[in-house]
Amino acid sequence: MTTDTAFMREAIRLGRKGVGRTSPNPPVGAVVVANGRVVGRGYHRLAGALHGEAEALRQAGARSRGATLYVTLEPCNHHGRTGPCTEAIIASGVRRVVFGVRDPNRRVRGGGAARLRRRGIRVESGVEAAACAELIAGFTSMARRRRPLVALKLAATLDGRIATARGDARWITGEPARRFAHRLRNEYDAIMVGAGTIAADDPALTCRLVRGRDPLRVIVDGRLRVPLAAQVLTNAAATGTLLATTMRHHRKLTTLRRRGVSLVTLPGRAGVLSLRRLLTHLAGRGISSVLIEGGAALAAAALRERVVDRLFIFIAPKLIGGDGVPMVRALGIRAMRDALGVRVQAVRRLGADLLVQGVPESSRAR
Repeated sequence: MTTDTAFMREAIRLGRKGVGRTSPNPPVGAVVVANGRVVGRGYHRLAGALHGEAEALRQAGARSRGATLYVTLEPCNHHGRTGPCTEAIIASGVRRVVFGVRDPNRRVRGGGAARLRRRGIRVESGVEAAACAELIAGFTSMARRRRPLVALKLAATLDGRIATARGDARWITGEPARRFAHRLRNEYDAIMVGAGTIAADDPALTCRLVRGRDPLRVIVDGRLRVPLAAQVLTNAAATGTLLATTMRHHRKLTTLRRRGVSLVTLPGRAGVLSLRRLLTHLAGRGISSVLIEGGAALAAAALRERVVDRLFIFIAPKLIGGDGVPMVRALGIRAMRDALGVRVQAVRRLGADLLVQGVPESSRAR
C-alpha cells in the first residue's frame, strides 16, 4: 500500500461519518499530513457546516504550511452556504493536494483543481477513486440524473418468500441482518414503503442504532388506503413522514395535514403513481438517497420503472412454500432472455443469513 493510498483511506473513513447527514451536499473526508504524520482531520458533518477540507485545515492550523491535503472529492471553487474550499486551501499554505474523484457536476468539475494549480499548488487525483466515488454516489446521482440514488432492500427465505400466507413476516432474518438494515436506514436520507406494508405491519421505520438518525419516511399510497392509526402518521412521527398519493380530494388528507404529515399528489391511473415523478419531487426537497424497504408490490414497481440502483437482498435459511408472499410481485417477464440481470458485487454472511449486494444491469449508477 502506498503512502497516498493509506492517507486517502483515512479520509474516506472520516467521510463515511457524514453519510446520510449532509444532503444536498456530498459527504467529504479530509486529512492534512506533515512530515508523514496526520496533523488535521475533518469531515463534512451537516449541510451548512464546514466542509471536510476546511475542518481539517482548521484543526491543523499553522502545521498546514508546506503539508499535503488528502480529500475524497475535488475541492469546491464556488460559493454556497460556505465559501469556496479552494480559498481556505490557498490561505493555509498547503503545498500539495491529493483528491479521490472530480466533482460530478459538469458545470464546476475541474474548476477547483485548476485554481489550485494556478496558485502553484501540486494537484493529483484518482487515489482510491472507486471508494471515493461510492462515498458520493447519492450526490452524483443528483448532479447527473436530477434524482436520488435508490437502493432496494429485500429480506426473504431461500424460496424467495417475504411472509407466510397469513402475512406473518417476523422475523425472517436474524439479529445481525436486522442490525445491518438499521445501518442502511442511518445512511439513507429517506426510507420508502408501500401502503400495504403500513397496513400489514405498522412499522415505525426508525433507526435503532445508538447515535443513529431517522430517515424521512415516504409512504407510497396511490389510493389513500393507509390507516390513520398507523405509527408513522401519529404523534411526533407524523412530521417526519411524507405521503405520496394520486388523490386530490379525500377526508384523510385534511386529517393528515393537521397532524403535520407532508403530502404530495402526483398524476396516476387506477391509483398507481409514477415513482420517477416521486423521486423528482424528493430531489427538490434535497433528498439524495432513498432506501426502498417494502413490500413486494413497491419492489416490483421500482424494478419495472428501472429506478433501482443498488440491491441489498438478505436470504434466510428457511422455507415457506408456494403459498407464501413472493419477494417481488409480477414484472411481466415472459421469456428468460428478458429476465432482469443483476451484477453481484458481494456476498457475505450475517449470522445464519446471507447478504447479496448487487446492481441491476439496467442501472447506470455504477
